[in-house]
Amino acid sequence: MSDRESDDTPTRSRFRFPSFSVQVIGGLVLGAILGWIALRIGPVGADGDPNWLTETLDVIGSSFVGLLRAIVPPLVFTAIVASIANLRNVNNAARLAGQTLLWFAITAAISVAIGIALGLIVQPGVNTSIGAEHAETPGRTGTWVDFLTGLLPANFLGLGGSVGEDGLNVSFNVLQIVVIALVIGIAALRVGRKAEPFLTFNASALQIVQKVLWWIIRLAPLGTLGLIGNAVATYGTDLFAPLASFAGAVYLGLALVLFAVYPILLRSVGLPALAYFRGAWPAIQLAFVSRSSIGTLPVTERVTERNLGVPRAYASFAVPLGATTKMDGCAAIYPAIAAIFVAQFYGIELSITDYLLIAFVSVVGSAATAGLTGAIVMLTLTLSTLGLPLEGVGLLLAIDPILDMGRTAVNVAGQALVPTIVAKREGILDEERYRSGRAEDLFTDDDADADTANADRTDDDRTPVPARA
Repeated sequence: MSDRESDDTPTRSRFRFPSFSVQVIGGLVLGAILGWIALRIGPVGADGDPNWLTETLDVIGSSFVGLLRAIVPPLVFTAIVASIANLRNVNNAARLAGQTLLWFAITAAISVAIGIALGLIVQPGVNTSIGAEHAETPGRTGTWVDFLTGLLPANFLGLGGSVGEDGLNVSFNVLQIVVIALVIGIAALRVGRKAEPFLTFNASALQIVQKVLWWIIRLAPLGTLGLIGNAVATYGTDLFAPLASFAGAVYLGLALVLFAVYPILLRSVGLPALAYFRGAWPAIQLAFVSRSSIGTLPVTERVTERNLGVPRAYASFAVPLGATTKMDGCAAIYPAIAAIFVAQFYGIELSITDYLLIAFVSVVGSAATAGLTGAIVMLTLTLSTLGLPLEGVGLLLAIDPILDMGRTAVNVAGQALVPTIVAKREGILDEERYRSGRAEDLFTDDDADADTANADRTDDDRTPVPARA
């Protein structure tokens, strides 16, 4: 073939799907449009049943969340056991673990302080038009006794069940699964060489579970469409307007933590904030949609390693731990503003001691949220500690899904932030990767990533994570 013939040969164009982030944003926009259309159609029939579009959006969204919940128990167990095992490869692991927990507490304390301040300034319980008829005791409540006894597993898998009209309903307690996994992981380390086959099996099981979860996460754009569309179609503005001041205070607090506090903390250790948001944004975005820190766990861990430069041995410990206990949105900002809202609504004066109790519950009791959707347990725990009416929770249930999206996004942002800060302070952060990391393709196989990384590194780079002198 001559050069001329070669030049005239048409090149075959290959269609490329938009990036994952663009797909999720597209689902968000399209879902809002469909939700608005469903809202305009309105209920049908004499009983006011949801129209076909609302039901379709509800099925799509609830199915996506159901898939995420189904994968949670094996994911949490295998991830926690693997994270404990990976600490063998980290020098000065006890120091890293202590620093991680300390920064969890520091960021939670800052977040709850912002929540209390906004509650006092905005006064959402005073500036509301919602009526007392919406007050009702929630179906789930949290007390310190329930929280402490909940740490003790009822069975090996932390599962529970109940018999209802639809048959046997099986549930699980994430906190119990975490406790079981921690105990088994520590025991495996103490057993030593004889536990190696178990740890190898657990690591393989984790890879399989994460692969299945990645398949589920690929459905996130479709799940986004259903979740956002159903929220718009169900709640509209009728129930949101009376609580606009409360919702505004919550989202203002979330924005202050995410876009002011976190960047300041990053700058304090010499890291640019823009690079952090560029690297962590896929996890933050998925958390906003899924409303589940546990469901976002693989994405959070992946961006923490690949984009933020945290060593895998440390990230695989800190991120799963944070996904179950690090809740700046659900366990700090939200319960603080909500408790003040309930107190103001019922005309109850809070003392300095009460505000200190809010801070204490937020910092210590955040594990009660357990990384799942919603923060009702944490809120009722705060209200019962302060002696406030639990019926006040019913006032806020109508807009809880709308608030939960922002809360979970901040939760996950903090879960990626703390390992980054600790790694920087301990001198183990890959700053070149942090400053240049981009999440162009989250679905690249881990094995391929590992081969590429190993090809670019020297033997000295593959040694266990060093500790700061």
